[in-house]
Amino acid sequence: MKASPDAAADPAATQTALALPVKKLLLVLGVVGTLYAAVLLVWGGGGSTSLALLWSWTGLQAAALCLLNYLLRGIRWRLWMAHYGRHFGWLEGLRLYLAGYAFTPTPGNIGEAARGLLLAREPLSTAQSLAIFGAERLADLLCLLLLCLPALGWLLLHARVQAGMQAAPQAMWLLAASALLLLALGVGLLLFYRQRLLQRFVWLREAWQCLALQPALWFALTLTAWAAQGVAVWLLCRALEVQVPLPTAVGFYAVAMVAGALSALPAGLGGMEAVLTGLLVAQSAAPAQALAITVMARLLTLWLAVAIGIAALLYSAAIAKDIRFS
Repeated sequence: MKASPDAAADPAATQTALALPVKKLLLVLGVVGTLYAAVLLVWGGGGSTSLALLWSWTGLQAAALCLLNYLLRGIRWRLWMAHYGRHFGWLEGLRLYLAGYAFTPTPGNIGEAARGLLLAREPLSTAQSLAIFGAERLADLLCLLLLCLPALGWLLLHARVQAGMQAAPQAMWLLAASALLLLALGVGLLLFYRQRLLQRFVWLREAWQCLALQPALWFALTLTAWAAQGVAVWLLCRALEVQVPLPTAVGFYAVAMVAGALSALPAGLGGMEAVLTGLLVAQSAAPAQALAITVMARLLTLWLAVAIGIAALLYSAAIAKDIRFS
């Protein structure tokens, strides 16, 4: 595979990589983790129920689906790293990718951009690292929006029930038209300003090049990865006897993830939990059930990844020595 002309990291880029505020990122991680644990203790019931479910057969199945998500997205990252001439073996590439999850609980997940900068040998330039990070976020957003569609169908049906049979067609058409209008507006603005954005932001132009590389492959990997975590949420709903169709549960999870991303809070904390819990309650789940499902989902889809990321980061820095902080 031919590497980008900018593949070689220049001295200035290396200095930028070494100047990355890793200690500050880890401090943010510690604070966020502590606050999250405190919230679980305050809410009590949801946390204890979730921890009990964690060790059940359903919990193990859900965890396996989340691990599948990490694996597929790791393959995608390895593909884009090869685009810049950084070729890794399967296990090495997956380990280096997982190490980036140690920085996930940062505002906008920006800490994950450190993956390419922390490499001990041939670190990426800042623009290249941001390009892969941007490509990851754009691909994730696209697939999550597609997975939101079943939730839109649920919303239309819910509006029909709330509005009454006579007003149902008007409400459904209004919501559908609004969703399509917003989608068309977003696509139109993106296309209109595409050249201007690509010229102004080097990393965005690089990200666009990453997305142009084997689009069918990264799309399939990304869609399958996020769908797997949506299925994990459905398994948790079924275990707690919350009746939610599989496509709807996947859609609820996708909507919550998009809402969390839009909040720009570290890992979407607070926004994602509030939206997923609210949707489950609207689906007729008891508040305690909805809270337990949400907490369990976050433990598996976020904090499991962070724990694995910290372990991979420490191993890579102390033993493999292919990641360095200074």
